[in-house]
Amino acid sequence: MRFGELGKLVVPSLAKSLRRMSSSKATTAAVSLNTDKLNYDGSLSFGVLEEVVGGWAFLEKTKTKDILARLPEGCSVVVTKELEMPAETIRSLPKTVKLICEAGTGYNNIHCEAAKERGIAVCNVPEYSTDAVATMVMTFVLSLSCSLAQQQRKLWGAGGANRAAWASLSGLRHFELAGKYIGLIGGRGAIGSRVADMARAFGMRVLVSSRSDRPIAGAEVVSIDELLARSDFVSVHCPLNDETRGSIGRDAFALMKQSAYFINTARGAIVNEGDLCDALAHGEIAGAGIDVQVKEPPEEDSPLYKLAQTHSLLLTPHIGWQRIESRQRLIDSVAENIRSFLAGQPINLCN
Repeated sequence: MRFGELGKLVVPSLAKSLRRMSSSKATTAAVSLNTDKLNYDGSLSFGVLEEVVGGWAFLEKTKTKDILARLPEGCSVVVTKELEMPAETIRSLPKTVKLICEAGTGYNNIHCEAAKERGIAVCNVPEYSTDAVATMVMTFVLSLSCSLAQQQRKLWGAGGANRAAWASLSGLRHFELAGKYIGLIGGRGAIGSRVADMARAFGMRVLVSSRSDRPIAGAEVVSIDELLARSDFVSVHCPLNDETRGSIGRDAFALMKQSAYFINTARGAIVNEGDLCDALAHGEIAGAGIDVQVKEPPEEDSPLYKLAQTHSLLLTPHIGWQRIESRQRLIDSVAENIRSFLAGQPINLCN
């Protein structure tokens, strides 16, 4: 049985159950396990969720080991944000749970096969942050092209104003983007396509390496080796899975030009962080812009912190998706996922 057929079987009874739950203030039909990751500044509205399902519990700072203990009795819908839900956790979920909504695009944190075995639908929210992440990529490109982080370090010296920094670039790189190549690994998706549009607006040339056959206007499709060798900026836009995990490492950085920059706004584990740090430390590449890490935040002794202070490395705490408009769009899309599931026409299914 395909999962769409399974959804049609469970939806009518679930919808009836949820309507019954919504009429009882004592019953919680849906729960958001780590709302703090979405609404860390208190600026979002969750009214659209409450319109779809009555009886919400908006919890914060849930850890994987606490999921089962924190789920309200009778809960049918679970919303998570980048929270690990391994197979053993999903297999132990209450029988009432019928839908898990990942409040984001990547769903590698959820064991979808275990959910399928349990008859639980899993859905995600693709493309809610397309413009935001693409803008983050170009922010890195613009900043690296004028050594912005290093300029700031020079200007403020050892904690104070450094007037001498005004006089000279002192060997820091400072160049125009027109005519430069940006290579997009896995760049035929929505974000990669938007980056390509933005890059061309700055006069850049776009190279793409992807197995997808989705066309990108104005982009040259090449092998990944050729992309790495020709690009002045290399940006990652592929999903994290068993095939891509750790796929960009020592060999990839060795193919890049010493003058080239590496950018990752996709998933940290696609890159071998140790190899990236070595490439930066030894000058094999000119610099990097890294918004995602293998562990977020990295351990206190991670070499990334030191390199960000001494090299051309822009290190940001996974903020690409966090613009307020993107986050509100995310909440609205989660509501639409739930609404469609209850109507017997589930969308954005991952399993």
